[in-house]
Amino acid sequence: MKNRFAFTMIELIFVIVIMGIIGKFGVAFIAQAYKNFLYTSVNHTLQSESEIAVETIANRLRYRVKDSVIARKGNPPAKAVAIGSASGSDYVVLEWIGIDSDGFRGLNKPFWSGIIDLDNCNANILTSPDTNTTAEDNLTKVLSQSTTTIQDTAIYFVGSNSDAESDYGWDGNITKINLQHGAIHPIQDVAGNISQFQSSTASNFTGVDLYEYYQLSWTAYAIVMEDYNATGDSTGTLKLYYNYQPWKDSDGDNISDQYNTAPNVQVTTIMKNVSTFKFMAIGSIMKIQVCVKSNILQNDKGDYSLCKEKTVF
Repeated sequence: MKNRFAFTMIELIFVIVIMGIIGKFGVAFIAQAYKNFLYTSVNHTLQSESEIAVETIANRLRYRVKDSVIARKGNPPAKAVAIGSASGSDYVVLEWIGIDSDGFRGLNKPFWSGIIDLDNCNANILTSPDTNTTAEDNLTKVLSQSTTTIQDTAIYFVGSNSDAESDYGWDGNITKINLQHGAIHPIQDVAGNISQFQSSTASNFTGVDLYEYYQLSWTAYAIVMEDYNATGDSTGTLKLYYNYQPWKDSDGDNISDQYNTAPNVQVTTIMKNVSTFKFMAIGSIMKIQVCVKSNILQNDKGDYSLCKEKTVF
């Protein structure tokens, strides 16, 4: 018998049929596999970035003066509104007074104790046992890149009645009447005594409702949704502003001035391509939501987006 070295007609037909099937469906399989990979990659990126965004905001909100939280509309921001009264997608600025959590941790013990000795103070000087204003001053300089000192700080009296819109200087309206309300008061150190505070305003503590417990702050914080049109299908950039003091009297040191004029304010970008930044408060509990989207796949299934939420106590 002779050896056969060629395909039979039936084998050739099978090969042609198989190649035809591969030619028709193989490209679609490869394209679908690529799309699945692309969706997975985009989803992973958005999941990671949005998680970082909400955690960044939440970690700072945890150390807030709860009575001080306000919201603003527009870009640049408009008048301050108490967080409980803010509703709607046009509120794109969240702002609050931050507690100096780093100073309260200290090294071996807190740099500020959070306690006022009411029996050992007067109209000019407050005594805060176990406080170290020198260490607090050094820390404040480090955190603010040497642009803020303890002379720029303020203390919030825990337990005082306060109005978010008027008692923190959000619109540059801190006055003697506001200060005597007792919610927050600008202070500075006392030469020769590291455990004492004095008022840094023209007035002293006369008529101020003093409380035994206090929290110290050197900056306010603002989360701002920039370059965003709430009425259109657009995205914005979420930014964090800090190193400014709204309680400074007469200098208008509030977020409305931060975009162009304030020399010391620091800003960092939290996330780009943000489609939604929402927040709400129920009592002292806050909830924030950040939605982001990617237009990489817009020619296929439209914009791909997802949201992350966080509740802050």
